[in-house]
Amino acid sequence: MMQSGMTRRDLLGAASLAALSPVAFGQSTWPAKPVMMTVPFPAGGGTDAFARPLAAQFAKQTGKQLVIDNRGGAGGTVGATLASRAAPDGYNLFMGAVHHTIAPSMYPRLDYDLEKDFVPLTLVASVPQVVVVNPRRVDAPNVKAFLEQLRRNPGKYNYGSAGSGTSHHLAGELFKQQTGTFITHIPYRGAGPALQDLIAGNVDMMFDGLGSSSNHIKGGRIKALMVAGNKRNAAIPDVPSAAEVGLPDYVVSTWYGLWAPKGTPADLQARIVDEVRKAIQTDELKAIWAQQGAEFPNLTQQQFGTFVSGEVKRWAAVVKASGAKLD
Repeated sequence: MMQSGMTRRDLLGAASLAALSPVAFGQSTWPAKPVMMTVPFPAGGGTDAFARPLAAQFAKQTGKQLVIDNRGGAGGTVGATLASRAAPDGYNLFMGAVHHTIAPSMYPRLDYDLEKDFVPLTLVASVPQVVVVNPRRVDAPNVKAFLEQLRRNPGKYNYGSAGSGTSHHLAGELFKQQTGTFITHIPYRGAGPALQDLIAGNVDMMFDGLGSSSNHIKGGRIKALMVAGNKRNAAIPDVPSAAEVGLPDYVVSTWYGLWAPKGTPADLQARIVDEVRKAIQTDELKAIWAQQGAEFPNLTQQQFGTFVSGEVKRWAAVVKASGAKLD
């Protein structure tokens, strides 16, 4: 019997609303509160150089904060573990990097699986790495002169990295392998602390992402010897590419991507990706990306997932060939 005071149209309307899942309502109101983004490195590193401008633009667009939670340690794997255990509700994101595709080959046991415990959302930025030195500790006008010094003095020089198993570490091992040199590796708990020690003169050199080094290069605090790729970068046009100095196979980039915990509803994933792409394509962020020598490869979610799988395989081969190990 029809309830008193309710028409058939009322009942049909109520049934239609009941059929809508909470996720559908959540998608239409997302974000209804601040969104947490785990950055698995200390403040001041390359990941922060992109995460913080992105967070500021996200807040402008949505009216809700994108809160950055810096959780450094173990080459970015500590923060990744924490992020993998976060609630898959659209309010927890993970901004990882190329380092996380290296970690499976470097760490005998991880408490997360990048390809099983997360869903890939989007590539945020890609920047070439640069070989940078402290000019007070390394007196070399160019790469050729520096290589001569390295070969005459094996073990005299050292390089800092964001941690064992990061792209900074593997870039150094690849450099040593291709140049027949030996440089002592000093791992830090993130690129930020390593870079500060380089600037202070506590380490000799780094294989760093241009995103975190560019301002210090332009300010003369550190010196760039070459870009790790086959072309120069517009952010530092006077610095030669690896191909120009006789190292055509030395190609290393640091890229940053965004993931969500597995189980995050597909419609919320799409909403997050849309907001991030919208932010990166604003004039403000385009200018910041360009200043840091970064590109925004506009990949679909599926393409980004395929790219990540390919990087896992690529770095596994580099680890095996170089014999790199955790320090």
